[in-house]
Amino acid sequence: QVQLVESGGGLVQAGGSLRLSCVASGSTFSSVLMGWFRQAPRKEREFVAAITWSGGSTAYSASVKGRFTISRDNAKNTVYLQMNSLKPEDTTVYYCAAQRTFILIIRPGEYAYWGQGTQVTVSS
Repeated sequence: QVQLVESGGGLVQAGGSLRLSCVASGSTFSSVLMGWFRQAPRKEREFVAAITWSGGSTAYSASVKGRFTISRDNAKNTVYLQMNSLKPEDTTVYYCAAQRTFILIIRPGEYAYWGQGTQVTVSS
């Protein structure tokens, strides 16, 4: 079992930055793939970014590539999502997810563990 708790969401103006954090507990963090997803009301959950257990491989959606950066600190059991140049369309709830695998996966249905979500609101 892996428990995930996100933090760092909030209200920011367009062009601003936020850093989301997700702390994992309950299992060995270093062997777990970590991902960030987001979901707007009445829409499907959307892949944002993922990072392998070693941090050596990352993946990003086209909509955030070049603006967002995923990283992890295995000593702190924490994964981060640095979000720069935020746009109003980035407004939604962001979720941290985890799966025991050594490969990158982007489909939400393949992640076994989820956090409760943190709201990000970008004003124009």
